[in-house]
Amino acid sequence: MNLLPIFLVGLMGSVHCIGMCGGIIGALSSAAPPRAPAAPVQALAMAAAPGRAVHRIIPLHLAGSAQVQAFGQDLVRVLGYNLGRLSSYALAGALAGGIAAGLLRGADVLGWLAPAQTVAYVITNLVLILLGLYLTQWWSGVSRMEQLGSGLWTRLRPHAARLVPVDTPAKALLLGSLWGWLPCGMVYSALLTALMAGSAVQGALTMLAFGAGTLPVLLVAGMSGARLRQLAARPWVRRSAGVIVLAFGLLGLLRAAEIGGLGIARGWIDVFCVSPVHGG
Repeated sequence: MNLLPIFLVGLMGSVHCIGMCGGIIGALSSAAPPRAPAAPVQALAMAAAPGRAVHRIIPLHLAGSAQVQAFGQDLVRVLGYNLGRLSSYALAGALAGGIAAGLLRGADVLGWLAPAQTVAYVITNLVLILLGLYLTQWWSGVSRMEQLGSGLWTRLRPHAARLVPVDTPAKALLLGSLWGWLPCGMVYSALLTALMAGSAVQGALTMLAFGAGTLPVLLVAGMSGARLRQLAARPWVRRSAGVIVLAFGLLGLLRAAEIGGLGIARGWIDVFCVSPVHGG
């Protein structure tokens, strides 16, 4: 499966992640243990006074090194959150792709493999179109899919509370792996694409490509994302991202219809289309 469009869908969909996960990122940041204040260094300063020199002790803080240390701790924690999230995506993708592999084997036995692959390919691109409409806020049907995972999240949420405070990288990784199961319509849309991937390995790679696309924006948001969240909240940003995702789906349907004779180079289309699935 061509993973480039899946990565780009994740990147474009990051504007949704900022809106939905901004509060979660803030909560994860507050779950970090409180930092001890920087240790002061006593510096001796000479203050000029009429007729004599006065020695005055002035406390100086090693602000520079403390800030670097704090930045490093935040970076390790945010990386842990996101790597854990991506591991959950990969696991879910492997499960979805494994189910699809079993279905394709059954279709192959019945002689329906080629039609099943075509249907799966069309469904994959229809999902991209629906996701694009969702990101542009022209259609909100994808959000209803979030109800499907609410029961699982209700069971996982108490385990997340036990990991607070997040004072080790291992806790950050585990908390991020739970975050990956948070009900999200965009993730479920990507998971439907993974379901059409045709194998457990391809399903896992599909969700990893999607997660990698969301990674740059969520990493920045986790470190200092107030301005980024303000930018992502602007309607034109969401709509632009949604139109791009919508275009991926339309190009995929164009490829599926085999109408390359309209002057559009097939090779160019293939670069930006999810490739047809194959059994494996």
